[in-house]
Amino acid sequence: MGTLMCDGRIAADHAVSATAGGPGPRRFGDTVPSARDGGERVTDRSGDLPRGVVDEVERLTRLERTAVDDNEIAAYERRREELLENHDFTSRIRDDDGDDVLVCHPAEWHDEDAGVIRTDHIEDIDRAVEIPLEGTEDPDDWAAVDDRNRELVAAVREAHGDVHGDNAALLADFAGNHYAKPIASLTADELAEFRAEYLVRNAWPSEKQREVIAESIELVFEAAGESAPIVDSQ
Repeated sequence: MGTLMCDGRIAADHAVSATAGGPGPRRFGDTVPSARDGGERVTDRSGDLPRGVVDEVERLTRLERTAVDDNEIAAYERRREELLENHDFTSRIRDDDGDDVLVCHPAEWHDEDAGVIRTDHIEDIDRAVEIPLEGTEDPDDWAAVDDRNRELVAAVREAHGDVHGDNAALLADFAGNHYAKPIASLTADELAEFRAEYLVRNAWPSEKQREVIAESIELVFEAAGESAPIVDSQ
């Protein structure tokens, strides 16, 4: 059996291909481009990892990459490792033609002594997740995107109270961690996904939050000086 070297290339006869370039988390070996590349968007972000864990792992990794304080960097890295260890996963950064990709995969695939992923340990490549770390649909700087989204959250909270503010914060989490884009750039389909999937699986909003979520979305877009795309009621 062959081994998958740490640079992401197969060293022998097992050809496990990396995904095509472009942002958006993908299954390991999935060659379907994301919507941001003009192709079909991959909506399932994880194999064995819960979607919320994948979102948080991506957030922590991006924060780690932009932090300047060594203690802060170590804290983000340690938290990411703990999250993944809770699911018997580990991660590494792969260079994909000059763009960094975070690869999360079952720890059992990794041969620590040899420093490689052993393909003879891989039973199902769909268990792994790839998260491109470079390139967003709007600004290139993810931190700037997140900062702008948080400004909108603060504005909504100040003007309309905590219930709408909490909903705005959930939308900011979704936009930044799931799509790495400004809230105002979210499409109707993405907002529908936020309401039908993200809120249900990851956010656990209160009853009051659920009752006003449509209004909250409109208020966030209003704070951004934009009109919210029309979303079918959920």
